[in-house]
Amino acid sequence: MLKRNQRYLNFLNALIELVIFFLSYILATHIRFNVIHNPFGNVYVNNVWGTYYIQAALAYAVCMLVVYYFFNMYNRVRTSSVYKEISLVIILNGFSIVFLTAFLYFTRITDFSRLTLSIFYIISTTTIIVKRLTTRKLLGFFRKKGYNLKHVVVVGNGELAKQYVDTLKNNSHYGFKVYGFVANEEKENFKPHLCTYDKFSHWLEKRNIDNVIIALDADNSHYYETIIHACEKNGIRASIIPFFHKHFPAHPTIDVIGKTKLINIRSTPLDDFVKASVKRIFDVIGSLTLIIFTSPIMLIAAIGVKLSSPGPIFYKQERVGRGKKTFNMYKFRSMKVNNKDDTAWSTTTDDRRTKFGSFIRKTSIDEFPQFWNVLKGDMSLIGPRPEIPHYVDKFKEEIPMYMLKHLVRPGITGLAQVNGYRGDTSIEKRIEYDIWYIENWNFKLDLGILYKTVFGGFLNAEKIK
Repeated sequence: MLKRNQRYLNFLNALIELVIFFLSYILATHIRFNVIHNPFGNVYVNNVWGTYYIQAALAYAVCMLVVYYFFNMYNRVRTSSVYKEISLVIILNGFSIVFLTAFLYFTRITDFSRLTLSIFYIISTTTIIVKRLTTRKLLGFFRKKGYNLKHVVVVGNGELAKQYVDTLKNNSHYGFKVYGFVANEEKENFKPHLCTYDKFSHWLEKRNIDNVIIALDADNSHYYETIIHACEKNGIRASIIPFFHKHFPAHPTIDVIGKTKLINIRSTPLDDFVKASVKRIFDVIGSLTLIIFTSPIMLIAAIGVKLSSPGPIFYKQERVGRGKKTFNMYKFRSMKVNNKDDTAWSTTTDDRRTKFGSFIRKTSIDEFPQFWNVLKGDMSLIGPRPEIPHYVDKFKEEIPMYMLKHLVRPGITGLAQVNGYRGDTSIEKRIEYDIWYIENWNFKLDLGILYKTVFGGFLNAEKIK
């Protein structure tokens, strides 16, 4: 019943979006030629409202549904991210409009208005986003009331099972209801108790269950085969929460060597050659562009540094980069020259700073020479901030997973920095953000961090690098 109802919901969802695409074109045409100035008069308007254009709009709407289908936009996952769904709508609609514009331009099969297509994109994208957000809210409301639920059986009654059940309780809009627990012994907080592991297959034969979640602790891992066999025998979907899952990255990958399957516990998106190439190309183009556009500022900064105190214009310091290899990171010198140990962090009250140095640090201008580090390949525009070898040796002994930040190129700015963890802040929180960034990298994330850096990160209360 649930699967049949879900198919109806998916069909209705697609049908509504078909209507949205179609009506968005009608409205965009009306705005372009009736609300905005129409240089062609009523003749062109009548032509646009003709049968040919109406059919074309309907055909485009159908094509968009096909695109959405191939990108699993109608195969709704209850636990999917709303951010990812909205981002995908914006991207798919945008690429489709670009493709349509290019197609109409090069084929010349008909006249078209680029402004109409732009208005159509804005209306259709906005409407579909609002519709999908509303659908999520409605489904969440009904699921909290007990409708459109998926019934799951949890195998196990240890810490893994507790974590999973707590997650479902805290996210009731997911629409999962725990039917009960399978374990060899009953426990107070894991009720109702359904049966023991050995009797699970017989119990499943007489029940209509949507999913089985296998959350066996290490002590009961020898029951895996029994439980999986029971699920396969009764045609029930099963998912496993490994008792060692805390060692997994956000998106683990599996390699197959012969009949042996290897789980990579430290794989990252940037291990992929294409993704790494996209990021590197962006770094090269971005750093070159920034070097050109900031060159007047850097020239003024160089003069200011030279006039503020005797010594070199640039300050270079050894930092640890990708693969634990060291490199020289460049900055405009902001302090007076001295021969003391430079492993100490600077503070706002550091008397070594010059007045001009304080200004370029506050405005992040002192970081501009690092664009050359990016161009050379030592660094990336976005990534974990590089550290001095002295502190790397110190932190790797004190902070778990600290060295994982060296799986990627260090950056001029990063996720931790745009979330307020820069300067004299918790190194543990910075590493937490760095690891999340490394394991969940995508190009949109880099663009978002870059945007936040440009519009919110140039003026800093304090920087300690």
